[in-house]
Amino acid sequence: MLAIVIEKILMLFNCCSLLFSVIFSNEHIQSSYFMNKRPIVFSFFAGAGFLDLGFELNGFNIVYVNEIFSPFMYAYSYARQCLNLPIPEYGHHTGEKADVNKLTEGQQALELSELIRDCRNSNDIVGFIGGPPCPDFSVGGKNRGQEGNNGKLSASYIELICQQKPDFFLFENVKGLWKTKKHRLFFESLKCQLRQSGYILVERLINAIEYGVPQDRERIILIGFHVNFLKNLSRQIDNKYLLNWNKYTLYQQDKVFSYPWSLTDFFREDSVILCPDGIIQELTVEHWFKKNDVFNHPNSEHYFKPRAGIARFASVDEGDDSKKSYKRLHRWRYSPTACYGNNEVHLHPYKIRRISVAEALAIQSLPKNFAFPSSMSLTNMFKAIGNGVPYLAGKSIALTILEFLVKIQSFEPQSISEKLELTLTDL
Repeated sequence: MLAIVIEKILMLFNCCSLLFSVIFSNEHIQSSYFMNKRPIVFSFFAGAGFLDLGFELNGFNIVYVNEIFSPFMYAYSYARQCLNLPIPEYGHHTGEKADVNKLTEGQQALELSELIRDCRNSNDIVGFIGGPPCPDFSVGGKNRGQEGNNGKLSASYIELICQQKPDFFLFENVKGLWKTKKHRLFFESLKCQLRQSGYILVERLINAIEYGVPQDRERIILIGFHVNFLKNLSRQIDNKYLLNWNKYTLYQQDKVFSYPWSLTDFFREDSVILCPDGIIQELTVEHWFKKNDVFNHPNSEHYFKPRAGIARFASVDEGDDSKKSYKRLHRWRYSPTACYGNNEVHLHPYKIRRISVAEALAIQSLPKNFAFPSSMSLTNMFKAIGNGVPYLAGKSIALTILEFLVKIQSFEPQSISEKLELTLTDL
């Protein structure tokens, strides 16, 4: 009898251990890890909410959403209804009250401070996320840099962070801000300002394809943690720490680009081309078109239908993306950067037309049931898609931050000092 009791106790212990392992080692790091205190996020430059979705579906609570362009905010709200996600506690802020340039002074700055103060009464961790509009730093944009209207928004966002001092922040932008010499000086000045305000910084140049996005898309990611939040670590600012970037990286980009991807094939409408051997099918346009069932998606018929120029559509080989515009995707390859402004046209691999909104959303790795309202203009749909952070990239960044937040609640300061890397790695 005693042996039976002991056996049952051991079985119960093993079951509990397995459950504990599932909860705490699951790649999604469930919100139950923080019990009912998920890290809180204030989102700025939210667009249609691609980056936000990566955070809110993976352990964070979005309580405040800021987007100055009302059509994007409407799309944000509509998509959340499609996904059955809750309305943020402090609401959606659009129009003039969402102008980040005005959130750093006067009544609007005070109102934001009040919201953050109220939030801290019942929450342990508060963060900011945002990707200021980037055309002024983009090689394909107007390249006005910090003097452009969009460039000034980057400075305002950093000023806002320094004033409100969230526990952590995320800043996302195009690689031109880091790689272009004249823009790099501006970027370094922003980092200097953040360090003077008490932030320990981590930066990395990512490519969305590393995270399973079927797209070659490089972006600079800057993450900061305030020393007051890290408590006893303030005296160890000069130490080297490490964010575990590789844990949620699915592919190494140098290896990805070395695969024998299809180059070009003669275009023929509704042609059949079998998937070649030796590539990663999950990173192909066709895989995501099927995964998201794009022909039956609510936005499947939303694409530009020109009255003329159809003959030009048919003249471009499948996979020929060598020109600035009229790039035809290859079904068995990843897409070039999803950027649909400045007259850049991306053509369907085997249809005589541009790609649809449903197909562009798939290329941005959005969930199948993410959709835009049919009343939204095509121009705004494609602009929102091109501006957005691919969902899987946002998800991986969110999980990387969340894992660190979990660890600093679980480790002594001496252990934390071995976990966070201040230097720019893998560039």
